[in-house]
Amino acid sequence: MTSDLYLAPFRFDVTPPIGHPLCGGWIKPVVAVDDPLQAAGFVLLGAGQPIVICAVDWTGILNDAHLRWRSALAEAAGTTPDRVAVQCVHQHNAPLVCLEAERIVAALSELPHVVDLAFFSSCLEHAREAVYSGLKETRRITHIAHGQAIVERVASNRRVHRSETGQIIATRDSNGPTAELRAMAEGLIDPWLKTVAFYCEDRKVAACHYYATHPMSYYGDGRISSDFAGLARKLRQAEDAECLHLYFTGCAGNVAPGKYNDGSQEMRSVLTQRLYQAIVRSEEVLSPVPITHVSWRTAGILPRPRSFLSADGLRDQVADTRLSITHRSRSAFMLSWLHRHEQGTPLVLSALQMDNIVLLHLPAECFVEYQLWAQQLQPTNHLAIAAYGDGGPWYIPVKDEYPYGGYEVSMAFCDEEVDLLLSGAIQSLLAW
Repeated sequence: MTSDLYLAPFRFDVTPPIGHPLCGGWIKPVVAVDDPLQAAGFVLLGAGQPIVICAVDWTGILNDAHLRWRSALAEAAGTTPDRVAVQCVHQHNAPLVCLEAERIVAALSELPHVVDLAFFSSCLEHAREAVYSGLKETRRITHIAHGQAIVERVASNRRVHRSETGQIIATRDSNGPTAELRAMAEGLIDPWLKTVAFYCEDRKVAACHYYATHPMSYYGDGRISSDFAGLARKLRQAEDAECLHLYFTGCAGNVAPGKYNDGSQEMRSVLTQRLYQAIVRSEEVLSPVPITHVSWRTAGILPRPRSFLSADGLRDQVADTRLSITHRSRSAFMLSWLHRHEQGTPLVLSALQMDNIVLLHLPAECFVEYQLWAQQLQPTNHLAIAAYGDGGPWYIPVKDEYPYGGYEVSMAFCDEEVDLLLSGAIQSLLAW
């Protein structure tokens, strides 16, 4: 039995200031804060070098920005970046940060910024300070538990409106834009919210909640919000103050609440309650057992960019004033991925196993098929999956979906070989 494990919880504010870009700069910037954005996580001590797991209320952290986040947390915890997992929740009235994309757009005065660099640096400093403070208040960990509950009427597949040959006709996004799209079938999802909780004997110290859907009810109005996923977590945190509650978004690249959400402001509280109730139900079945084994694994992949992406072409698109701001800005993100691939910097995946419970950390906007497949690889284990780690590649579809087009495929920066590489890495991480 493992008897020398300790957990150091931390939490800090990552709310951008008024005027800061949101979602990469192509929606309305910050005009007000309805509820603040947070980063929350913990340092696990006693299983070799410290392990850090962190969830951030941002749209995404990409490429060098993600490495800088992991490096800052690693430095504060006294470990190495490969033992740090940083996952975004993916709300859209929030920052989407790529430092290389910011460098590219900053050279053109008419393009909106991606991120304020001083704000970004301040978040890393707050991260270090929060970890330092957390390490002064470590809590012994002796037991672990898992639970799950069905989430009612939240998630639905985005890619259900197809032609007879399977081509995507229209995407059903976070809010179904028409009654016709909302009336279509729910489609392929993972309906389960999963919870993994850490205990000191019978006292719950931290609880991690996982669910696969885009976490937006509405956005684009410049009003900062952690939206229904963050609000549900905050409700649970407020009534269980002695336990640190974390929320992670699973493989939701092709999953969103569009079937059940008409985009009205009233639906935010409805979706919040539905998710909150599932969190509560998942905790009701927790049954702590002693921790006897802890392992940490990592794997790296570097998928090729799409064949139609060229550095010269993307530079021309960024500079072309005849194109929309959104088109030009997204081209800067694509160019950033090309640069990263040229530099040979892999995406890092990781897995923490504690007896028959596995926490798997994946990059970017993976399709839900990866999550369902990974669970089949672990039929006797409880597998909880957090996607939206390093967001450099944007969407990661499964190979079979590339021929059918649609927004998610058009915004996938990697060649379809990413399916083979990602699946192979997942398999290696789960081959305990």
